[in-house]
Amino acid sequence: MNASEALPTLGPIARYEQNIVERITDFNDPRQEWRRLFSELLGTFLLVMVAAGGGMMGQAFPGTIGRSAAVVAPGLMVMAIILFMGKVSGAHLNPAVSVAFALRRDFPWRRVPGYIVVQLIGATLAALVLHAVITVSAKYGANYPAPGHSDMAAFWMELLLTAGLVSVILGTASGAQNIGLFGALGVGGYIALAGLWGSPISGASMNPARTFGPDLASTTFTGYWIYVAGPLAGAAVAVIIAFVLRGPGGGMSGSSAAQGDIFTETYKAGKS
Repeated sequence: MNASEALPTLGPIARYEQNIVERITDFNDPRQEWRRLFSELLGTFLLVMVAAGGGMMGQAFPGTIGRSAAVVAPGLMVMAIILFMGKVSGAHLNPAVSVAFALRRDFPWRRVPGYIVVQLIGATLAALVLHAVITVSAKYGANYPAPGHSDMAAFWMELLLTAGLVSVILGTASGAQNIGLFGALGVGGYIALAGLWGSPISGASMNPARTFGPDLASTTFTGYWIYVAGPLAGAAVAVIIAFVLRGPGGGMSGSSAAQGDIFTETYKAGKS
């Protein structure tokens, strides 16, 4: 017996509960968008707290946080965010990821502006909170090209690093790889590794929101175009790579991972 057959015998409370669950899991139900937007805001807030906090804390307490720790910490935070609320919104946390999912046809374009706006807000709130608590400029938590390296060098580094990051995200959001733990490990691990070798040139932002928050809080937008153009171009390259490897997107597994899927088959089975 499936859930729909069981509902008439379970009474109005069970029917109400089922309606709520179906609403939550309907990607196209606008009544649930606020949950996913809040998830993106909170997730990006937490990411930038760690990513920008490393540099700002290092400025406030010299010698306490090394570069390795500062670049590995965001990867661990992203891993945790994917595990604890990736099912709600897809845990994009990054405008480049939202655009990539839309280009891949796993995410509707009409929802992209809302995701990007709350990602930028979450990143800015994190930078403002860090500034209030640590009392150093948020510019120490932002990303800038390394001294002696051109803006174009930083642009190409951001493009390459983001192409790899988005390739990992799109790959773990499709087919047999669409498992929360594997996705979290793959994405978090990539962010840590990319930071370890790529951060000296560009800071390894790979995320327009991650750089926007500290830049806005400190009103310092030096070279910000790099951290918009580089990640977006890298995301487009990753979509092309995904097409070559796996063909067109738009399937159920990719859409579920991109858009958020609170409901689980276990819950369905329990109601049958």
